[in-house]
Amino acid sequence: MTARDETVGPATPAAGDRPAVRVALLGCGVVGTEVVRLLTTQGADLAARVGAPLELVGIAVRDVDAERDPVVDRALLTSDAEGLVAKADVVVEVVGGIEPARSLLLRAVEHGAAVVTANKALLAQDGPTLYAAADAAGVDLYFEAAVAGAIPLVRPVRESLTGDRVQRVLGIVNGTTNYVLDRMAADGLDLDAAVAEAQALGYAEADPTADVEGYDAAAKAAILASLAFHTRVSLDDVDRQGITGVTADDVAWAGRTGHVIKLLAIAERRTGEDGREGVQARVHPALVPLSHPLAGVRGAFNAVFVEAEAAGELMFYGRGAGGAPTASAVLGDVVSAARHRVHGGRGPAESWYADLPVLPAQSARTRYQVRLEVDDRPGVLAQVSAVLAEHAVSIEAVRQSPADADATPGVARLVITTHEAPEAALAATVAAIGGLDSVREVVSVLRVEGA
Repeated sequence: MTARDETVGPATPAAGDRPAVRVALLGCGVVGTEVVRLLTTQGADLAARVGAPLELVGIAVRDVDAERDPVVDRALLTSDAEGLVAKADVVVEVVGGIEPARSLLLRAVEHGAAVVTANKALLAQDGPTLYAAADAAGVDLYFEAAVAGAIPLVRPVRESLTGDRVQRVLGIVNGTTNYVLDRMAADGLDLDAAVAEAQALGYAEADPTADVEGYDAAAKAAILASLAFHTRVSLDDVDRQGITGVTADDVAWAGRTGHVIKLLAIAERRTGEDGREGVQARVHPALVPLSHPLAGVRGAFNAVFVEAEAAGELMFYGRGAGGAPTASAVLGDVVSAARHRVHGGRGPAESWYADLPVLPAQSARTRYQVRLEVDDRPGVLAQVSAVLAEHAVSIEAVRQSPADADATPGVARLVITTHEAPEAALAATVAAIGGLDSVREVVSVLRVEGA
C-alpha cells in the first residue's frame, strides 16, 4: 500500500477551506473594543480552534461618529442593529440593560443566529424567554461573561457539576464593592472615599448604585442559583442589601474580631417550614473569618466558593471585571458557538426540571455579630442574654470594647456573636434588644458567613 492508500476517509479540511462564521457585535464600549481586539489579533488561532475563520461583519453602536480605539475598523460601524443581526451566524451582545438588548437578541435567534451575551441584568430578569426562544430555534445561548468576568464559572456549574448535587454557592461576584471594602480595611478609608478612589481607577461607574446597592451581585446570584439548582430564580427572588450602611468603624471592628467584611452572593438549598426543599438566594455584606479562602480575595478580584455533595468544596478565583478579562470569557463562548455552526451540535439548554420553590429570606439560617452601646452597670448583660434566650438564639461569644478616649462616661460597648439561627428569630432578637432601656444604641448588625 502507498501512503495515500492507507488514508482512511477524506482529510479534515483546513479552517481556511470552510466558509467563515459571521460574527456581529452589539456594542463597542470597553468590553466590545476588547472583543474586537481579540478577534483581530488572534484570528488565526481562533480559526484553527473553530475549524473555520471568524469574520466580524459589523459592529452596532449608537453613535458611529464617536471616537474609537484604532483597533476598531470604522467601516464596520453601523447604527442599524436589526439589519446587522439578520446577517450573522453568531451575535455577541455587550450593550447591557434590558432594551433594546432583549429585542435584538430575540431577533437574532429568529434569524437562526447563536447568541453570546454578557448581560446579567437581562438574564436575571428574563432569562427564560431567551432560553425558550433559543431552544425553539435550535441555536445556542451562551453567557459565561455575565457572572464573573474571566472566571470560568458558568460552564463548570451547568456542565461539569451536572452529575453532582450542588448544596451551596457563596461568592464575591462584584469587583467594585470588593475593592471598596478592601481599601476600607487596608487604609481605614470611609465608604465615600473608597468609592471615589474606585471611580478614579475605572472600577466604578460615575453612578455606582448598581454596585454599592447590590443590584449587580443580585443579578449574578439569580443566574448562579438557577444554574446550580435547576430552578428558575429571578432577580426579584433575591433578597438584596448593599454596602452603603457599612462604616469604617464596622470594618475596623471586623478586623479586631478576626473577620473581614465582604459583599457576598449566596444561593443555597434549604428546607422550608412545610418540610419541602427549596432555594434561597441573597446578597448582603457579611463578616468572613480570616481563615476562610474568600477572606483573602483582595482588590477588584472575584471568587466563588461552590459546595457539592460529591465534589466537595471548589473555589473559582480571578478577575471578575474589566474589558480584557470579560472579552476573554466572551470569546470562549464565541468559539463554542462557532464550532457548533461548523461541526454540528448544540450547547446546553436551560435546565429547570427541579422547579424548587424559592424560599423567603427569613428561611435562611445565619450567625450574627451585634455591636451595642449599653449602660455600664451590673445586670445589663443579663438583660441582653435573657432576650436572646427568649428568642431561642444562643450566644457564641461576648466581647467588651476597651474604653476609647472619646467614649461617653457610663457607656460600655458590647460585641455579641450568635450561633446559627433562623434569620427571622435573629431579626426579632435584635429588635427586642434595641428596645431595652439599658441599650443606648444598636450600632451595627452584620451576618457572619463561612465559619
